[in-house]
Amino acid sequence: MLDQTTPEFSRLHRRLPDQRWQISPQKTELAHKLAEITNLPPLINQLLINRDIETKEQAQAFLNSGDLILPSPLDDFPDLAMSLELLDWAIASQEKIAICGDYDADGMTSTALLLRSLRWLGAQVDYAIPSRMHEGYGINKRIIEEFHSEGVGLILTVDNGISAFEPIARARELGLKVIITDHHDIPQQLPPANAILNPKLIRESSPYRGIAGVGVAYILAVSLAQKLGQANDDILASMLELFTLGTIADLAPLTGVNRHWVKSGLQQLPKSKLAGIQALIQVSGVQASGGQGEESIQNTLREATLQASTKSKIQNSKSLKPEDIGFRLGPRINAIGRIADPQIVIELLTTDDMGIALERAMQCEAINRQRREMCEQIEQEAIEIVETEYLASLPQDRVLVIVQPNWHHGVIGIVASRLVERYGVPVFIGTFEDEEHIRGSARGIPEFHVFDALEYCQDLLGKFGGHKAAGGFSLPSENLEGLRSRLSEFANKCLELQHLKPLLKIDTQANLNQIHYELYQQLNVLQPCGIENPDPVFWTPNVQILEQQIVGKGHLKLTVSQTIDDSPSKIKAIAWRWRDYFPLPPRLDIAYKLRENHFNGNTTIELELVGVRLPTQSHIFFASPPTPLRTTIEYNQRHYNCGIYKNGSVPELRIGYPEGKILAVELGHTIALLGTNRQEAIEVDVSQPEYNMIIQTALQALSVLSNEY
Repeated sequence: MLDQTTPEFSRLHRRLPDQRWQISPQKTELAHKLAEITNLPPLINQLLINRDIETKEQAQAFLNSGDLILPSPLDDFPDLAMSLELLDWAIASQEKIAICGDYDADGMTSTALLLRSLRWLGAQVDYAIPSRMHEGYGINKRIIEEFHSEGVGLILTVDNGISAFEPIARARELGLKVIITDHHDIPQQLPPANAILNPKLIRESSPYRGIAGVGVAYILAVSLAQKLGQANDDILASMLELFTLGTIADLAPLTGVNRHWVKSGLQQLPKSKLAGIQALIQVSGVQASGGQGEESIQNTLREATLQASTKSKIQNSKSLKPEDIGFRLGPRINAIGRIADPQIVIELLTTDDMGIALERAMQCEAINRQRREMCEQIEQEAIEIVETEYLASLPQDRVLVIVQPNWHHGVIGIVASRLVERYGVPVFIGTFEDEEHIRGSARGIPEFHVFDALEYCQDLLGKFGGHKAAGGFSLPSENLEGLRSRLSEFANKCLELQHLKPLLKIDTQANLNQIHYELYQQLNVLQPCGIENPDPVFWTPNVQILEQQIVGKGHLKLTVSQTIDDSPSKIKAIAWRWRDYFPLPPRLDIAYKLRENHFNGNTTIELELVGVRLPTQSHIFFASPPTPLRTTIEYNQRHYNCGIYKNGSVPELRIGYPEGKILAVELGHTIALLGTNRQEAIEVDVSQPEYNMIIQTALQALSVLSNEY
């Protein structure tokens, strides 16, 4: 029996990340067949198959990105020709042009891209961005009236405008011309603009369908430079770099044309001639990877993609990776739009003065640090509220609605995402704008449609918007309890109990002896990875945790080992923000990504843990120790018997309750039997916290006992 009074038992009595693992079906035969085409190992081919790449044609198109032949944007965007004519005339006549942008990374990089390119082409151009805190998203009548009073003749919206019917109608009443460039969903009634460029309005088979707002701005700017005969390498390179920065920071899908242009842009960024990008790279500490290589941007939109292709399928040239933008550059830009003045970013990305650029980059750095501190404080407050008020009722509520005063609206969306990761349920989080009004953000899970949920509650809300995964909303504070009840009603219609865990999608199983630098290099054929083309996630069963310690601000550093044919393989690992799970039990299944670690001039490959679970094919169940595995545990100040038994030929965990009931579950199953005998027992869902936690406690205790044999 394991002594519950020992530090060892106390150490084991810890929770693990409560996840549901979704492992992609393994298609071994197809992977070997694909290897004949790609000349890559089966493990890499399985990753391609998981990304719906199964034929020779699909593999060649994905791997040889330079072979992509794009249609002319003029063929796919019906209003592009009119947009070019309007801009050509405005530049030639020196008519004032005004850009109305947005305060997120997509909107700010789009604004900077068009400002740089239009100024390069000789336009008289300025910009405005609405106040996040006081006006909210999109062009409005105040901005229209202000543009008119300043003598503006042509308005160009970026990353907004498609739903702004009344402001655009007012602009037309005042005699202003309007070009809308946007990528958001199409409303029932289009605004009366002179021209609208939106990928949602073009044919579904177009390679341009997935571009973000900055992608629309890029196409317009490149097309205009070509029309005016001024598409030289410098301006095309700067536009490609800003496109790359905005596309990744906005979490646009890295598939299709986005993938091809971003791949080229990532190689261009380290040698950027833009002072702002160099300053941002310097301040954020990003280092390009790989050896030295030269690429040049061609003078046409199609040829911009050709630079993504290299002679080798392994990326050798000096390049950034999407995570450099997603985790370093992007947050520093987004932080400005969340809690500060977007003008800082616009000046950063449009200045040619390195001194000004460094000053603005340092502002981004300081404000991002402030944003992080805000997020950490609000997150901790939110966790405390959840744990004390809502956790017990989550199986019934199936959604979290948390509203507190004095939280900054600009960062609560980030906190909502972290709460989704932690609790695996949809999260609606808000703060009081005043005593009578609440403003909030929402984040969903795969089985829950955020915008549909908001529509379901529309009679309780003020303004709202969003899509499947995220949204924003406002409401009178008196409607808060009604909203909480209505969202729970909606959640109970679409969510089952098994959905209430964070979903971890895993590509394939790998042994630790397969993890080496050559494999890491081979994975570069998947780059750039991001939304809809994620970094591969591997899993390894039943590894041993040799060492573990807390480092930095709550991160967990480990050494893990796996023994195959009496040959042990050890590797270092890191788990970000896993303080709550320390210490981990001695044996686990682990899920992870691969990452480079640069230290003292040496580069090694280590694991970045994204999930762990107690071993599902564990030695606990299949070993034959000299005596049966039985022990007692203490859970919630009560004593239970537990052990591994055989139900026919199937191993089964049984936990004996003090009142005589037994919980019996086959490992890997979510339904167990609970009762005094098997015939009269009821079925229970062991994914529910009340059962899941006691099962984890029992398995951890049995795992230690098993290791003694």
